[in-house]
Amino acid sequence: MNEARNLPHVLGHMPKDIDEIILVDGNSVDDTIAVAEANWPGIKIVKQARRGKGNALAAGFAACTGDYIVMIDADGSMDPREIPRFTAALDAGAAYAKGSRFAEGGGSDDITALRRVGNWGLNYMTNVLFRTSFSDLCYGYNAFRKECVTIFALPDHADTSGPRWGDGFEIETLINTRVAKAQVRIDEVASFEFRRMFGQSNLLTFRDGFRVVRTIMRERFGFGAPHEVPAGQPTKAA
Repeated sequence: MNEARNLPHVLGHMPKDIDEIILVDGNSVDDTIAVAEANWPGIKIVKQARRGKGNALAAGFAACTGDYIVMIDADGSMDPREIPRFTAALDAGAAYAKGSRFAEGGGSDDITALRRVGNWGLNYMTNVLFRTSFSDLCYGYNAFRKECVTIFALPDHADTSGPRWGDGFEIETLINTRVAKAQVRIDEVASFEFRRMFGQSNLLTFRDGFRVVRTIMRERFGFGAPHEVPAGQPTKAA
């Protein structure tokens, strides 16, 4: 949403052999769509029906036609030139390539000390409860084979009857824990996070951290968050 100033940088560094780029627009009021189309002719524009990063990603995943899907932010914090690292992991047999700022070769110019400590605690909790070895649970630069979308079982992105659990910043934790429970092969890929180039982040440390904790509890024990409605299934009252 409103990433017109960042898109020339992001699209300008995309590998030229990418088959398709899906831009999910959250009702931008700037020139996001026009700038995207000018910088990548043929880009597919998808309008999200609800609000939130999770809903945007669900809409984008549904629109993808390729065998591999890479999720990347449009704010300039993630380097598109790293995409071949992720696809190489998939070529080597991984079903899910998990970006990590804390793997050897990764790093961050953006994460604060408070968020670093919070990320460590959430990693530890998840690794104990799910017997995983994530080093960066909440980072959103990931790639996966298209069949993983079924494993994610995300709520119907086009349903406008109201918000769903998974629509917000808890989305990374939700899909990470679900691929872990599915016991598919997960490889971590080192990634460097830059500061957002222009604009303001919508991330709120305590609010969104609490949503992550609720997601972990629900995915492990079945409580702590409302039931979401996977795409294609009828809506039920929460």
